[in-house]
Amino acid sequence: MKDRLHVFTMWLLLAAVFASVRMSGQELPSVYILATGGTIAGVGGTSTAGSYKPSRIGVEQLIEAVPEVNTVARVRGEQVFNVSSQDMDSSHWLVLSKKVNEILAMSGVDGVVITHGTDTMEETAFFLSLTVKSSKPVVLTGSMRPSTSLSADGPLNLFNAVAVAADKQSQGRGVMIAMNGDILQASGAVKTHTTAVQTFRDPDGGPVGRIHGGKVYYTERYAGTNGLFFDVSAVKTLPEAGIVYGYAGVKADAVRALVAAGYKGVVVAGVGNGNIGREVFPVLERAAENGIAVVRSTRVFSGGATPDAEVDDARFGFVHSNGLNPQKARILLMLSLISTSDHVRIQENFDRY
Repeated sequence: MKDRLHVFTMWLLLAAVFASVRMSGQELPSVYILATGGTIAGVGGTSTAGSYKPSRIGVEQLIEAVPEVNTVARVRGEQVFNVSSQDMDSSHWLVLSKKVNEILAMSGVDGVVITHGTDTMEETAFFLSLTVKSSKPVVLTGSMRPSTSLSADGPLNLFNAVAVAADKQSQGRGVMIAMNGDILQASGAVKTHTTAVQTFRDPDGGPVGRIHGGKVYYTERYAGTNGLFFDVSAVKTLPEAGIVYGYAGVKADAVRALVAAGYKGVVVAGVGNGNIGREVFPVLERAAENGIAVVRSTRVFSGGATPDAEVDDARFGFVHSNGLNPQKARILLMLSLISTSDHVRIQENFDRY
């Protein structure tokens, strides 16, 4: 009798353990991983080679290489693209935005992680921050070293990104980048080094949080986009806008080429406080008069193009980008041009962000 009671007690204990395991599994947040290619999916000839081929590994291999993600979330993966990020363009952004909005609208999903090449990751993140409408987090990550590298940074970056997307504190924080232990908002994140793993920084704001030992620690509040949102669900193509770089003795040839090609907007990566060379200025002035949107940004690493310095934007029909760098100013300009080419309304969008 005692033996039977002992066996019965053991079965009850085991049942309780298995029930606890199942319950803990059910309680784990659900994170959807969307893979787009990049160095994180790259393969090198040897573990120490500097050269490699990006976008060679699929999402299932990425997830299988980091089984630890299953300790922080229930993960599912989908291969959306497999392209190097220098080849990412607005058509990819539109597909990705629609995909992310669809997934986040599902009741069983708590967050999305996007693996992405680092070259244009900041641009994709910024675009998504303006076109994804959800309180659930979207976290982009990648790597500076290929998967075959002796000290590949991709696995830990992927684990950390899933941890951020799964964390309840991430709700309502919009689109972020998680790289090398740092969490950065899409608006301020910039790639600052061509090869170093600590490449993503926010020159004006710094990281909003850190990941350590699988734990997420936020140090800053989310400023948000001030309600600025663009619905691109029915948009097939975005209006074209280009960037013109400023330098000593710059000519107007690049501006004329963009105008001749039918571009709807031009962003000037000006010197200093978004200042424009004397040969370029009158060409931009005529472009603005002809309905082409002109935005002043700056090639300077930190700070922004401010109003009423050396250029009277209102007088010439220009827009100042405030704190947005040229590549992000271009994205906000393209989205603004969907509905208007009026420089006053476009300036309102830049002022709101």
